[in-house]
Amino acid sequence: MQKLLLGGWMVACLGFAQQSLAQSDYPTLSQIKSRVQQIASSGSAELINLTKTAGGEDIQVLKIGTGNKDEKPAIAVVGGVEGYHVLSVELALQFGESLISDHQASLEETTFYIFPNMSPDAYKQYHAALRYERRGNATSVDHDRDGTPEDNGYSDLNGDGLITWMRVEDPLGDYVVSTEDERVLVKADPSKGQQGQYSVYMESKDEDQDGKFAEDLQEGIAFNRSLTYKFPVFEPLAGDIPVSQLESRAMLDFLFEQWNIFAFVTFSPANNLSSPLKYNSTAANKRVVTSILEQDEKLNKLVSDKYNELVSQKAFQQSNQGTDGDFFQWAYFHFGRLSFGTPGYWTPEFKGKTNPEANYLAWADSLGWADVFVPWTEIQHPDFPGKKVEVGGIKPFVMENPPYEQVEQIAAEHTEFILALAAMQPKLELHNLKVEELGNGLSRVSVDLYNNAPLPTHSQMGERSRWLRKIRIDMQLDSDRLISGSPTTTLDALGAYEKASMSWVVRGKGEAELKVGAAHVGFITEKIKL
Repeated sequence: MQKLLLGGWMVACLGFAQQSLAQSDYPTLSQIKSRVQQIASSGSAELINLTKTAGGEDIQVLKIGTGNKDEKPAIAVVGGVEGYHVLSVELALQFGESLISDHQASLEETTFYIFPNMSPDAYKQYHAALRYERRGNATSVDHDRDGTPEDNGYSDLNGDGLITWMRVEDPLGDYVVSTEDERVLVKADPSKGQQGQYSVYMESKDEDQDGKFAEDLQEGIAFNRSLTYKFPVFEPLAGDIPVSQLESRAMLDFLFEQWNIFAFVTFSPANNLSSPLKYNSTAANKRVVTSILEQDEKLNKLVSDKYNELVSQKAFQQSNQGTDGDFFQWAYFHFGRLSFGTPGYWTPEFKGKTNPEANYLAWADSLGWADVFVPWTEIQHPDFPGKKVEVGGIKPFVMENPPYEQVEQIAAEHTEFILALAAMQPKLELHNLKVEELGNGLSRVSVDLYNNAPLPTHSQMGERSRWLRKIRIDMQLDSDRLISGSPTTTLDALGAYEKASMSWVVRGKGEAELKVGAAHVGFITEKIKL
């Protein structure tokens, strides 16, 4: 049996290596499915199909670990919260593959839940004949509420198979050519005496003749805009109510049954890893809390320092609290867990460049990349007769997603970080167990419960929300023998490297068993000889 298991493990590792060598671009959905199934074929992984999207695509989670996976502290790793962020899916996949092939020892102490792709309907646009940065799923939605859904989306006006931008010469417009790069447009600054020269729109036509462009897209609800925290009511791609979609409902239903998750790592535009979030007393004490709490700020700083130690890239743009209705904020503010987000990749910062697009183009120019920008080209636009209209701009996907050949190193560094985070997880230990005879057949049992870890057992938000389960302490023996102390008590939390002392008075000889823990910090037991 050992030979069979070892052989299967080696075949899986070889398969991952061959797949990595064969891949030359971000995977298609069918390639993702194949790789997910390959991970699931190892003895340490379990694949759970949560649901299918409106477009018929799978929403899945990989549960990777050993033993009773749901009784160990766990980290959830989430990819694809934004459909255009194809890197995030690859980082989640490569993390899962690396766990199976190279990090089996880490599975002894920690369970990992990997959600490879939460936006498969939108992700497909990367490989479609018409490429654009899509966020919404395949649900049919009347975004502009004119009675006809999806009647004013994008139009490929220059026939290049890409949706970029169009600029219209307009003295009443809001945009001017950037002084940092003439290919880039920026908002005019009246305080600097700037007058607008252009109006700017996504490449489209006014199909429904309402004076607006691309306001009723042929895509539905965006996963990363439709969750419960600060739900953006009546805003595009959010839907009418939060968690209205099959994928968001299925994921949250699953998570609310997983009491053992202590932290999330979400690959998304939200970023509190390269630079931690800052505590704001006023925002933290409002009815709807909108700031990280004070003690959690310190934890964010601790983990951020570890991230910057292990990840070589430095962010061009620093911390990003997230956006209304997103998953990163939901995991912290509504689910009470430590929540860490990172895009995983930034364009290196160039001196003198403050605009992200100008900075990106400077970097691309320095590498001799000529295929990242569509030159501004004049077209005849039916909705702007007599006006000069040009189509062009940075190509879709390239700013958020590096060339595929760079991904292996990025994934390796983020795998190292997630494993380092796992090594920091709360770890309960029992110390100084004593049984003292008191006479008359009575004994006092005393013990210290110690959290031997740099992270506390509960985030401050988890304590405040009372959603995380408390630490449960069970002295297991006949109740009539317990003279002092409760057979079952709870402890709200233990800080980093903090201890709590406990004692009981019991009658008679024999054995007792002490069981302590919670799913998100693990369980420990100790036999006691009386």
